[in-house]
Amino acid sequence: MTSVRAALAMAAAAAAGIQVGATIVATRFVIGQTDPASLALLRYAIGFCCVMPLAMMTGRWRIEPRDLLPVVLLGITQFGILMVLLNYGVRFISSAQASMIFATLPLLTMFIAACLGRESLTVRKAAGVLLTIAGVGIALSGELGHIARSGDEWIGAAAVFAAAISGAVCSVVYRPYLRKYPALPLSAVAMFASVLFLAVLAADEGFFAQWPRFTGNGWAAVLFLGVSSGVAFFLWLWALANISPTRVTVFLALGPISAAALGALFLGETLSAFTLVGLAGVVLGLWLALRATNGEIVGPG
Repeated sequence: MTSVRAALAMAAAAAAGIQVGATIVATRFVIGQTDPASLALLRYAIGFCCVMPLAMMTGRWRIEPRDLLPVVLLGITQFGILMVLLNYGVRFISSAQASMIFATLPLLTMFIAACLGRESLTVRKAAGVLLTIAGVGIALSGELGHIARSGDEWIGAAAVFAAAISGAVCSVVYRPYLRKYPALPLSAVAMFASVLFLAVLAADEGFFAQWPRFTGNGWAAVLFLGVSSGVAFFLWLWALANISPTRVTVFLALGPISAAALGALFLGETLSAFTLVGLAGVVLGLWLALRATNGEIVGPG
């Protein structure tokens, strides 16, 4: 049963990883029609509306007072700070570049988890994570001839990297709370906290002064961002509740691949031989990292 749960958790993490690439492409498509905090607010307001009904069905909403503030802060960081940084970054760099930088999250998670004593740091695990990142780099090398030559591009790259650090910290720190509470109510509380936080930032951007002006395709992108984010975050938390943080976040290496593929499909970008070679590296790296963490399966608590 444990192996089945672990397999399902890895499938959930893989789906969330693919979703990251898809949402970066969608964000890149629509960010020119709004501002970073405003887009994040719409995204997670829709996501909260998707998660809340399902969370209410669990009947387990109570979070202990001592845990409420950490969960709120994690939600603000995961949905608020991270997404504003990511949305800001993709204004200056491509979705492929952003997803490449964001793919460093597994490596960051591994080191943070090791520093906090949450996971052991092994050579095989490190090699697997590094190989996934190398595979992503090869896959996108045709598009990443330069990551940042201008000042704006450096700022964009730094913002996305800061978003990756935020995500890595949250992935590690969430674990104790996921052992105490179901993933759905925890998702809803964290997401609601981020919506309140983002509303303050969006107000400063003038979001409430007038109705958002998106094109038809822009609204479709916003709706996709919101619905998929609600589903993907539940899958992400459920995976974190059942397998180690590094094992979950290593699947973010699939994000740049999905971003490149969707970019080719919807934006007319060309897939090169580098993409296929890089994909092989990602698959090999995933296998190595997952094999190195076979003993790190945990129950939901």
